[in-house]
Amino acid sequence: MNEATALLLRVHQSNFRLVGFTEQPSLAELAAVARRHDVPLLDDLGSGALLDLSDEPTVQGSLAAGADLVCFSGDKLLGGPQAGILVGRADLIDRLRRHPLHRALRADKLGLAALEGTLLLYLDPARALREVPVLQMLHENGAGVRMRAERLATAVGGEVEETVARVGGGALPLSELPSFACAVEETLAAPLRLHEPPVIGIVRDGRLLLDCRTLADNEVDEVAAAVRACR
Repeated sequence: MNEATALLLRVHQSNFRLVGFTEQPSLAELAAVARRHDVPLLDDLGSGALLDLSDEPTVQGSLAAGADLVCFSGDKLLGGPQAGILVGRADLIDRLRRHPLHRALRADKLGLAALEGTLLLYLDPARALREVPVLQMLHENGAGVRMRAERLATAVGGEVEETVARVGGGALPLSELPSFACAVEETLAAPLRLHEPPVIGIVRDGRLLLDCRTLADNEVDEVAAAVRACR
């Protein structure tokens, strides 16, 4: 830290973890350093969780710990349109808004409308868990997933297989969710990827697993039709 230091930045390990004999300062400790040197602290959360998802820090938690600015994605864990969001001290947000680059980088009206609609769901956390697809998939119990896997397997002559789903997409890299898949022949992997719309599965032990945790109830028939078309 010297006279040329304008900002202190912490970047959250949103898509990886260091495991073992490692140590890192807490956000509160970094905030104390920033205050001591009179520079802002920016916390880049990446995926942007607004609800407690155990292994991911929340935007509210970062602000409470002393971050002056927090940036995160509008998609990923938030579940809205692809966008970048900044929250924090009003004076710093105003400086960013008045910067010439803001005009080039700001979201368009359609993106803002979609983001507003998503954020309104979070006013009622229970509603957000029901209606934001990524949150719904993260919290759904195994029984519902198994029912979809059984429906799909019956429709295409596949087999139900117990599996593990991983979140991915730049968030919760260590999270594993019990899941169920419809197992079909491995040779379908490539043609299903090229299908319109594409159907992406996991090749394992000579079979293609179509994990049904990320499949909505009203999409089962569409996936079944794609499998039949690719055979």
